[in-house]
Amino acid sequence: MAQVEATTERIIEADAETVFDALADYTGTRGKLLPEHFSEYEVREGGDGEGTLVHWKLQATSKRVRDCLLEVTEPTDGQLVEKDRNSSMVTTWTVTPAGEGKSKAVVTTVWNGAGGIGGFFERTFAPKGLARIYDTLLANLAAEVKG
Repeated sequence: MAQVEATTERIIEADAETVFDALADYTGTRGKLLPEHFSEYEVREGGDGEGTLVHWKLQATSKRVRDCLLEVTEPTDGQLVEKDRNSSMVTTWTVTPAGEGKSKAVVTTVWNGAGGIGGFFERTFAPKGLARIYDTLLANLAAEVKG
């Protein structure tokens, strides 16, 4: 099994603390940012960063739906890590300052891909598809926090 990785980043017109707080707000802001690929969004424990347990279904393609139950941790300042209890998928959000009143948000998702020909297609197409989904989420985030 090869590890598959998808990374997306965006410069956002808001300070890093504001952007991070919006991402970590699972009971409020986060649900509003999700594009149509996400469904059945539900906060099951916590709701603000570390200690949150959140559920959603991610429809990556017309045939591929991933049922996600994510444990949220904050290993370092400006970083949220969402580990899926149902798979090997781990998504890391990193927010850093990027000049006066701006920040850089980077989202990286890794998982253990399938083997064989299916794995080849997954490694080839899944990162691009997931990057598009997260690019939409980051655009929504930028619009939400813009001062």
